[in-house]
Amino acid sequence: MESFAVSVNGVSHTEDPFSGPLTFIAPWNYKVLAALMFVVTVVSLCENFTVMLVTFRYTQLRQPLNYIIVNLSLADFLVSLTGGTISFLTNYHGYFFLGKWACVLEGFAVTFFGIVALWSLAVLAFERFFVICRPLGNIRLRGKHAALGLLFVWTFSFIWTIPPVLGWSSYTVSKIGTTCEPNWYSGNFHDHTFIITFFTTCFILPLGVIVVCYCKLIRKLRKVSNSHGRLGNARKPERQVTRMVVVMIVAFMVAWTPYAAFSIVVTAHPSIHLDPRLAAAPAFFSKTAAVYNPIIYVFMNKQFRKCLIQLLSCSDVTIVEGNINQTTERAGMTNESNTGEMSAIAARIPAAGTIPPKTEEHPNERSSFVKIPIPENKVCPM
Repeated sequence: MESFAVSVNGVSHTEDPFSGPLTFIAPWNYKVLAALMFVVTVVSLCENFTVMLVTFRYTQLRQPLNYIIVNLSLADFLVSLTGGTISFLTNYHGYFFLGKWACVLEGFAVTFFGIVALWSLAVLAFERFFVICRPLGNIRLRGKHAALGLLFVWTFSFIWTIPPVLGWSSYTVSKIGTTCEPNWYSGNFHDHTFIITFFTTCFILPLGVIVVCYCKLIRKLRKVSNSHGRLGNARKPERQVTRMVVVMIVAFMVAWTPYAAFSIVVTAHPSIHLDPRLAAAPAFFSKTAAVYNPIIYVFMNKQFRKCLIQLLSCSDVTIVEGNINQTTERAGMTNESNTGEMSAIAARIPAAGTIPPKTEEHPNERSSFVKIPIPENKVCPM
């Protein structure tokens, strides 16, 4: 624990954040942070639990394209359950009263689940690119492909978050003394190599995947909608996907860029003087991603919203299964497949980048081309 003691002294040369509050920070600052983390944690836990519950209750949502979305919700749920809860308790007390080993465990858990969430966003972008652009022709996204994506996310994240526990760098208390994180402040070259590698593999790389995949996706949609008269109705999905892409990338950058920039600055200049409250802001802000991720990636999905509304109104609305009811429902269905809106768009795009020539069609034929069947709404499970 000698290296850990040095790290702690690097935070405060005169006070130990494990034994009591730092006297140079007014107690009300900790109370504000505790209140903030309480709100963020409660909202995040409720949102992400709702995502997992609705997906569990409705089989039409348990499709390969949704696996990574549920995985994202699970990672955000665990970030809030571990980091959010502990951060609330420690800020309420004003110091990390749980001890040094709990600090290491908290630092590892928050970093691990946070990187799982980050890479889940990158894999989600790649899967959408795979479904829409079909780089492998007629090969479709199946359960085994989605499962491999999940295995990659958890394995890759573990590989790059366990080294500080084993001695390559370390997890230590932050400047404000109530949270734990990788040791950005170390002046040791050995620790610097980990931080640079960690930054590259867990921020630059997933961000690159997100930007490249969504740019290719938008280009594909524009090419198809501009070149094929029969697919003119792809204009609306194109605008919807474009807006979604912009929101996704902006949200990713807003949540994680301050924390990434802070870590690089501190690593490059470990002796830099920063107010502890200012130094703690990027880490606390990144935790808010667990709140708006479900809103962006799930609640803006029409199919999920329908299932959620059906679940919430189960006591008032009963959907009776039957041929007459099914026929009526089919007449009003929108272009959604059982894997969601993205697959519905993909169903209107030719595979392998081929664009068939324009042809004159009867209106009935055009309608049959764009209509995608989806599973019927089931009776609300009790």
